[in-house]
This record gives sequence, structure tokens and C-alpha cells, in this order.
Amino acid sequence: MSHILAIDQGTTSSRAIVFDADLRVRAVAQEEFPQHYPASGWVEHDPSDLWTTTAGTCRAAIEKAQLSPGDIAAIGITNQRETTLVWDRHTGEPVHNAIVWQDRRTADMCRHLREAGHEPTVSDRTGLLLDPYFSGTKLAWILENVDGARARAEAGDLLFGTVDCYLIWKLTGGRVHATDATNAARTLLYDIRKGRWSSTMCEMLGVPMKMLPEVRDCAADYGETRPDLFGGAIPILGVAGDQQAATVGQACFRPGMVKSTYGTGCFALLNTGETPCVSKNRLLTTIAYQLDGKPTYALEGSIFIAGAVVQWLRDGLQIIRHAAETQPLAERADQGQELILVPAFTGLGAPYWNADCRGAIFGLTRKSGPAEFARAALESVGFQTRDLLEAMRADWNGDTEGGGGGGAGIATLRVDGGMSASDWSMQFLSDILGAPVDRPEVLETTALGAAWLAGMRAGVCPGMEGFAEAWALERTFEPAMDVATRDARYAAWQRAVQATLSV
Repeated sequence: MSHILAIDQGTTSSRAIVFDADLRVRAVAQEEFPQHYPASGWVEHDPSDLWTTTAGTCRAAIEKAQLSPGDIAAIGITNQRETTLVWDRHTGEPVHNAIVWQDRRTADMCRHLREAGHEPTVSDRTGLLLDPYFSGTKLAWILENVDGARARAEAGDLLFGTVDCYLIWKLTGGRVHATDATNAARTLLYDIRKGRWSSTMCEMLGVPMKMLPEVRDCAADYGETRPDLFGGAIPILGVAGDQQAATVGQACFRPGMVKSTYGTGCFALLNTGETPCVSKNRLLTTIAYQLDGKPTYALEGSIFIAGAVVQWLRDGLQIIRHAAETQPLAERADQGQELILVPAFTGLGAPYWNADCRGAIFGLTRKSGPAEFARAALESVGFQTRDLLEAMRADWNGDTEGGGGGGAGIATLRVDGGMSASDWSMQFLSDILGAPVDRPEVLETTALGAAWLAGMRAGVCPGMEGFAEAWALERTFEPAMDVATRDARYAAWQRAVQATLSV
């Protein structure tokens, strides 16, 4: 029993990765599933797709690794956060499709709550903002719009969960209804300071508390899988939302350490230690991880569109066939053109939090073509990351709540995720930040973090210090852009964002 199975259930695909006790990858299985767009700004997943692709990839990865269930010490789960599911506690049948974190259908609900003066209470309890991104308003929408859902919920017949919670419930055959503190902290329903569900928030959103799962540590006992699923029962011992799992996987255990993950979106987390740091720049205060009942907090900035902008080049504009074509195309771009793409396809996240604005491109000429669009798309991710880091520096250095700020400084940025494999993109990121960017040897840090949490709990992986010492650097990108050019490019980006917001 010296292996760990990591489930990485993402926005566009489900993956299962088998790690050995040294946290080296032994086998990987991955399966994409459909996205559903029932209306403009709405994004849904079929819960059966989430489950079947997860179960199927787990079986495939175990088989590829030539292992039996008895060889696997534990399962770790990491997941797309905020995506919201409601199902019948007796039959297991979902009452509606999963509403995905990208979905913006509750923008009006959030606006009404803000206008009613509720946002200070929301921020104080949850560390979050009133935005459709989070689970709470999605859950409220289901209760209000699915026939009979509210009555069934109030009768105790319906359960709520984020994707991790739903998978745990399915994996254990309905025996465990639980989530971890990092996923709970993204729901708009959890008091991150008191470490419990907030009756104030549940009342505000009209959510019966009996729907909510038990909240546990990131490394904890989440039950065992049904023996018939994989040929034997396997304990589930680690759970963390995808960005928190990546923070763990990057060994960002010290206050001041930052990681930025480039997947469908981009998510930067700054470890702020044992005390929540209150943002004055519309960043989120959240839980980075929780071990032994003790939460470690973080500031988070969320960009909705990162890798998704490459998918847009492929599927929307159809100027590339594969994501790998983007970098060589961008390298051929006319240096005399400075297109700026603001990829607000589903609104803008931190630090703007505008659900209503939409994407725009500036600087078009008759010579603008696929190469210039590709470069602008990749550069948009770097510009958005700088927005986040600027806000983080201001909050961290100016924190007065005792969270370790006061000029503590931010360490070198550690990057991971699919887009971080692009040397061109990471060099531009370093250039526009004016700071070093560290890329680790293992880019799949999300699954790695989940695997370590489970393996550490099972006793087959080292503790926090040993894991941090094993973190390995693959390459550091150093800034090569001169200060004047950097400042001019970033100022042009800021003007483009303001123009987009004003439409």
C-alpha cells in the first residue's frame, strides 16, 4: 500500500493520477466531457458526466499502473471549486445540472444584495464578495427555480455539495456527506473565522442548513470507496479545492509565498499565515489549507479566462487547431502592432469584479491577423496576473489586522498549470511583472497537492517540512523588458480595461 490515487476533477475534464510514495507519477488517465450553455452567460455540467468520467479514469489509471486496490494507500481529491450540485439524499438523483463556477446567471441577485447593503456582512463572515462566481447564489437559484426544490430541501430530502462533496458521496455509496474547509470557504455560506457554517449567510440566501455537508480538514478520513467500484475499498484521506491543492503542491507553506495556476482560469494565492488578511483591493480572503483543525489563510485573486483564451482562439476564431500552435504563432506577430485583448468573456474577476462587462480588443489595424491575435491572447494572461500581484502587494504590505503584513514582502512567484509550460508566456509574465518567475519540475501541482495530503494522512508520504524540501525548480524566468516599455505596456492595458468596464 505505497501508492496514492489522486482524482483531479476539473472544468473540462476529469483525470486520475497514480503516484508512488515518492510522489512520482506512475500512471495518468484523462477524459473530457461536454460543456452546456443553456443561455448567454450560463454554464452547466451534467452530474452524470462528472461521475462517470471520474470513476472511469480512476479504473483506467489503476489498470495502467498495473496495481490492485490493495496497493493504494489512499485517494486524494481535488476539484473545480464553486460548481454547485443539489441531489436527493435517498435516490442520489440530481435535481438540476451542476451550475459551473463560470456561470453568471445570478448577477442580478448579487446586485440586489449589494444594493441592500449586505456586502460588508458577506465579506466579514466569508472573506468573499457578492459575485455569481460563488456557490451560495447558485444554490439559491436552484431552490427558487427548480419545481419543488425548496419544499424538498426544507423537508431534509435534498443535499448540497461542491464537486468534491458529490464525488465523496458517490464514491462512498452515499455514506459520507462531507467537504473540506477550502471548498466550504468558497460557498458564501461558511464563516472562515469561526470555522463553521454561517446561519446569517444561510438566512440571507434562503438556504436550509440541513442541506449542508460536514466540514473536515484537508487531510482527514472521508470514508472508503464502495468495494465494487475498483475491486476493493480504498480510503479517501485528502481533499482540497483545486487552487488550494496547487498551493499545497507548490509547497507554499510560509507567509509571503505566492503561487499562480494557469488552467481554464488563472488563480493566484498568497499565503498570509494564521490570521485572515482583509483586502482593500477587492481580493478574496480564503483558507489556503486546514490541518489538525487549524486553518492557514490566503489572499486570492481569480482570473476567469486564462487557458480558456487559447480555447477561444481554437474553437471561436478557429485560427489554431491545437493549443501548442499558439506560441509559434505569437512569435511571428508584427512587433509594430500592440493589440490588447481584454478577455472579459464572462465578465472580469479580481480586482474588478464586474459580471456584466464583456470582452474587447484594442489597437486593430488592417495588418492585424492570427499572429497578432495569438500574441494578444497570451499577453492578456500576463497583464491580468500583474493586476492580481499589484493588489496583493498593496494588501499584504498594508495589512493592519495582524496577519503578518507591514512590508513583509512577496516571495518569487511560483507558477504551474498547462499554460506555464509555454516559455514565451512565462517570459512575458516575468517581463510585465518585473520579477522572477519560478517554474517547478512538476507542473501538475494540483494533483500533487491532493496526493500529498492523502499520502501524508496515510503515513506513506513525508510531513510538511520534508515535502517542502523536495520541491524542485525546473527553470527561473528573469525579466528582460526595460522599465519604460513595461510601464507603457501596462498603462495601455489599464486604459483598455477601463474602456471595457465603461461600456
